[in-house]
Amino acid sequence: MSRLLITHAKALLGTHTAGTDLVRGSRMAQLPLIENGWLLAEKGRITALGPMDDMPEVPEGPDLTVIDASGRLVLPGWCDPHTHTVFAAPREEEFVDKIKGLSYQDIAAKGGGIVNSARKLRAMHEDDLYELAHHRLVEMMRLGTVAVEIKSGYGLTTESELKMLRVARRLKENLPLQVRTTLLAAHALPPEFANDRAGYIRLITDTLIPQVAAEGLADFVDVFCETNYFTVAEMEAVLAAGNAHGLPGKVHVNQFTSIGAIEAAVKHRALSVDHLEVMEPSDLQALAHATSGPIPTLLPSCSFFLRIPYGPARQLIDRDLPIALATDFNPGTTPSGNMNLVLSLACIQLRMLPEEAVNAMTLNSAAAMRVHDELGSLTVGKRASLLITKPVPSLAFLPYAFGNDHLDTVLIDGTPVRSGTAFA
Repeated sequence: MSRLLITHAKALLGTHTAGTDLVRGSRMAQLPLIENGWLLAEKGRITALGPMDDMPEVPEGPDLTVIDASGRLVLPGWCDPHTHTVFAAPREEEFVDKIKGLSYQDIAAKGGGIVNSARKLRAMHEDDLYELAHHRLVEMMRLGTVAVEIKSGYGLTTESELKMLRVARRLKENLPLQVRTTLLAAHALPPEFANDRAGYIRLITDTLIPQVAAEGLADFVDVFCETNYFTVAEMEAVLAAGNAHGLPGKVHVNQFTSIGAIEAAVKHRALSVDHLEVMEPSDLQALAHATSGPIPTLLPSCSFFLRIPYGPARQLIDRDLPIALATDFNPGTTPSGNMNLVLSLACIQLRMLPEEAVNAMTLNSAAAMRVHDELGSLTVGKRASLLITKPVPSLAFLPYAFGNDHLDTVLIDGTPVRSGTAFA
């Protein structure tokens, strides 16, 4: 549609001023809004917004679609900066193993986990892999996601890692949401390199990173820096190679143990540090002292599924840090791409205020994958990728009434990907 006019919104939320890249610390509790608001979008971009009392006359015409949002909230669309959406098959059998008492590490030791997913992905044709991921992303868009980061990491060979990134590029080309991609070849040590760790790191730094950079297949690099996976020194080698080829780091750190990865990520100017379920005082101090440090990205639905500690949101906020939130959608530890569940878990388990959580899922999460110039707030000039709720009493009702679908309409670049009663 060429022009879109939303009128009588109960509130427009996240109306940050132009140039606001992210919000940190106590300022995350401030979610700017316009009550009884209107918003105009033209050719997929927000061109004007304000209170109904000051709405100018908008010329009618066949190119104008009007949505009456009475009783409904209008928010920026969710930005999901950490997912593993491209995978070959679910791992529900491992879910049953977890119920029986096996840990994540136990399952990996018997051939499950990441290596299990890699076996299945290597055997799957690229077109079939694309169709599965396409279906997942369509559902995620219906749930309000307007931007997503997609990692490789279930290939663990040059060809299979490239196959995953080619699939992600096709998704970017064929779907309306914004897609950013990450090379996560350092996800687990493949069996072929069981006795040659250094050789696998060289494959990543000397072959994969230069190739994906040259072909434009990735925006970032990642490493699962964790006990029994990759060491801090190995992570540093990958981050250094990524930086040399214009691919900053978005790294898995401190999920199960604290081994010095935070300090190394700060040193190598990583864009984000993700997970952070196990944080020592030195880890928090390293982030707090980083002048332009990585964005802490928390994944509460992973903690929920694995029954592991939740990231220390309040301690991060108290240190004047920004927080981003993401789903970690993957077949092993978070088989859900529902950002609305993340909103509820952030408030219930991380003890974030609703305003803090929304800022973390919109503006800050957009910054955590460098789409904040385009998305993350209802700001003139940004993409008209936004959510319209069903009639609700307040913002707090969204996380409070968990498990319910509160979205009515989802628009990406001003075009509906989900049309509800507000759109009728």
